Amino acid sequence: MSSLGRHAARILLGGFMVGAGVLHLTTQREEFQAQVPEWFPVDADLTVLASGAAEISLGAAFVALPRHRRLIGALLAAFFVIIFPGNIAQYVEGKDAFGLTTDRARFIRLFFQPVLVLWALWAGGVLGAKDRERAD
Repeated sequence: MSSLGRHAARILLGGFMVGAGVLHLTTQREEFQAQVPEWFPVDADLTVLASGAAEISLGAAFVALPRHRRLIGALLAAFFVIIFPGNIAQYVEGKDAFGLTTDRARFIRLFFQPVLVLWALWAGGVLGAKDRERAD
């Protein structure tokens, strides 16, 4: 895919992250709290607020700072890995949120997290070294 495709993927993911972060802070706070594992030592609401702020920051930076896309893409990928235990907890603890009301739905959702990790790495130019040289 061309550097234009990579650029579009970066803008799309950045916008998605800003939108998700805003939802963390507003209308979907309770839904996101379902993903905070019961064993996590920080208050669920505080965790949701902090992760929302991180999503807004990372998403906005991914869009606004293209010169730092590799670093921000790597940070986004790390963020997706760090929050993955929340998705696992939602499945294991059987918590309903975001329309995921069955174990099967919660299980299938787990497979989307690696896609987000790869998307962040690819859109940031971390993956695809041959294409990265052309994109610079």
